[in-house]
Amino acid sequence: MKNGLKLAYAVFVVLLIASITVSRTARVAAAEPGTIAASANEVHPLQTGETMPRFTVRTVSDEPFLFDPENLDGPIVLVTFRGGWCPYCNMHLAELRHVVPELASKGVNVYFLSGDRPELLYKSLKQETQEDIEGLGYTILSDANIEAALALGIAFKAADSTIAGREERGQDIDGSSMKNFGVLPVPAVYVVDASGRVTFSFVEPDYTVRLSADDLLKAASQVAD
Repeated sequence: MKNGLKLAYAVFVVLLIASITVSRTARVAAAEPGTIAASANEVHPLQTGETMPRFTVRTVSDEPFLFDPENLDGPIVLVTFRGGWCPYCNMHLAELRHVVPELASKGVNVYFLSGDRPELLYKSLKQETQEDIEGLGYTILSDANIEAALALGIAFKAADSTIAGREERGQDIDGSSMKNFGVLPVPAVYVVDASGRVTFSFVEPDYTVRLSADDLLKAASQVAD
């Protein structure tokens, strides 16, 4: 009887250790680039000094737009945001209007990557935001298929309540990364030099915290022509 209890205890310990190991492995895997993290705090984003990955997003007319670090026309800035329904994203886009034209004049192309479907890239933004950025050459691209978010390591599982809340408010999220995959990107800013190397990165799991226009101008000016 005692031997039987010892055996049962040994089996229990082995199973417990195996369970902990599998759980730890799953958490690590969820944080690796190319996978979907369980939460915004668990993403494993691309870092300063690394090479920008290759990925394809879509234009407002639903045409493919390729980011290839080996064939850049010059330095770029990538700004990711959750979607036009996000008030903090709207405020950030509106604030950056103060520096986007200046960066363009310095030869730095600025691209905004949204989780919305292509035809909603501008329409989903608040009217005030549309007016703020009108005529400033904003290039907003769709990452509704989450290819960029996965490649950048900023994709995470959106809470069911978040998705339901958007729909209850009557917001059009059809075809978005949130609706199709249950995924949102952590808002991020990347400055990339002409060789494809990331020279600056700002990734903040708290979506209410954004990089200021002045800080972006300072970081991007370092790679300007």
